[in-house]
Amino acid sequence: MESTLAWLDFNAAERERTQRVLAMFEERETRDELGLGAIRDSFSDHLFPGTSTIQTRLRYLFFIPWIYLRLERQRVPSREIAAKARKLEVTLTEPLLAETDNAGVFGRLAKGELKRLPSSVYWAGLRLYGICLYPGAREDYHRDLDAIYRRRDRARHEADGGREPYQFTWHPKLPAAPPDFPEHPTFRLTRGEAQFFRDCLMGPACRNSLLTHLAWHCEPADVEYPWEHPRLATFSEHHRQLLENARLFARTMHGAAILYNLLLAEAGMRNELAAQYANEFQAWSDDLAGEKRRIREWDLHGLWEIARHPNHSITPWAREFVKGWIRLWLDHGAGLWKREDARRLIRNRERRLKGPRSRFVNRRALEQWGGEAGLIPMSFRWYNAKTFLNDLAEGLKA
Repeated sequence: MESTLAWLDFNAAERERTQRVLAMFEERETRDELGLGAIRDSFSDHLFPGTSTIQTRLRYLFFIPWIYLRLERQRVPSREIAAKARKLEVTLTEPLLAETDNAGVFGRLAKGELKRLPSSVYWAGLRLYGICLYPGAREDYHRDLDAIYRRRDRARHEADGGREPYQFTWHPKLPAAPPDFPEHPTFRLTRGEAQFFRDCLMGPACRNSLLTHLAWHCEPADVEYPWEHPRLATFSEHHRQLLENARLFARTMHGAAILYNLLLAEAGMRNELAAQYANEFQAWSDDLAGEKRRIREWDLHGLWEIARHPNHSITPWAREFVKGWIRLWLDHGAGLWKREDARRLIRNRERRLKGPRSRFVNRRALEQWGGEAGLIPMSFRWYNAKTFLNDLAEGLKA
């Protein structure tokens, strides 16, 4: 039977939260085979709020409000706004692809058949950064536009001077769109746009994040993980604590992902692949062995405290799984993959999460396994944050 996710009421905040969860299933890094996603995403939201792994370039945070402001000025009604906004978003694709700097273009392959529009991907970030002032989901904004126009008309009439009414959908200091937008878009930010975005990061939702610190105080760094940043020593104690806990979590739990794939290879009688994963497990364990004392002293209670985030719920079962896995590795090291208690821990965790869709009990689900699942090392959206920071730095130099 096909699984579905639905809500019973039409509370805007709950609907937006549900849409955010659904969007996560499309993100490559969010493939969550062992139920660790809430912990990973809690760290990600603390470090790099407003980002997601399917965001690409910073200037989409300007393209989207420029499109909607254009349509608002034309008083496009609610019944037409979704289609007209989609058309304008899709028309960005070809001219952006024609640019020299065209990495991260939405619709590179799908073109006009694009299903996830940039506006749906960036909407939560636009609201978090204070660029979008409308207090609800994109679909609610579409439905509300007619009422917004009426409220503006009343405000203009009551102002009795023809003054522009209060702008309550988009930030009033948003830099204006270039005269040739949307016909000739580019990912290059102007200096004014870069300064505006950096100022937005000083809002209450982001000012204490690592993203804000890096945007204001550091040059871009081309490193694979945020804890490898060359200016790490200058970060606040809070940021260093976050990164150290995130680093240990990512490194230790990667072994669980390897063993999960090893067990699937064995279940599918793919002996050569199983041997490959056994070697990978050995290499992972040997690499981690130098930190055994640090991991033994790791305060796991402190991990849950520092990772706690209002947008994510870390279940007791997830905590027990992490604790049990770390204890087993500390006790048995590289030979852990052969032990039945470790194998049982992995199998039981996946069964609890997937029920009858578990690859360990559902033959069809096992056959659909592509040979690897959940093996991308966790970087907590660093790649996407790094891209934003690079775009920002180029804009500030403009």
